[in-house]
Amino acid sequence: MNSKNKKSILAGIIGTIIMTIIMMLAPTIGLPKMSPPEMLSTMLGVSIIVGWLLHFMIGVMFAFFYTYVYANKWKNSNIYLKGGTFGIIVFVFAQIMMSIMGTIMPMPIMEGAMILTVIGSLIGHIVYGISVAKTVGNS
Repeated sequence: MNSKNKKSILAGIIGTIIMTIIMMLAPTIGLPKMSPPEMLSTMLGVSIIVGWLLHFMIGVMFAFFYTYVYANKWKNSNIYLKGGTFGIIVFVFAQIMMSIMGTIMPMPIMEGAMILTVIGSLIGHIVYGISVAKTVGNS
């Protein structure tokens, strides 16, 4: 396995761990509870373990996209800006996919105000993007 692939896998795992920690801590700062693995498992009718595996697989897939597509297209060398904008793109994509999936299968009931959930999710995805960019580096 080449170095870019290893960095992508590591970046996806690290970024997903950091994003998940932030989302789990969100209620301590007044944001609603957010658990992507729980949401995935509920929507798909599978165990929470499968939800966790899917959550990390998605994180690794986005990291590969960052490494092989996004990082090469973005000419700015500021890794924080590059990662932050990537996180916003991942957030928008996730919202679109959740909307599509919500029309196909039952969505779990969200806690708290929707705008606060969106803000928390956006923060989590931006941090994910920065974590991936920092881990992969300027490849």
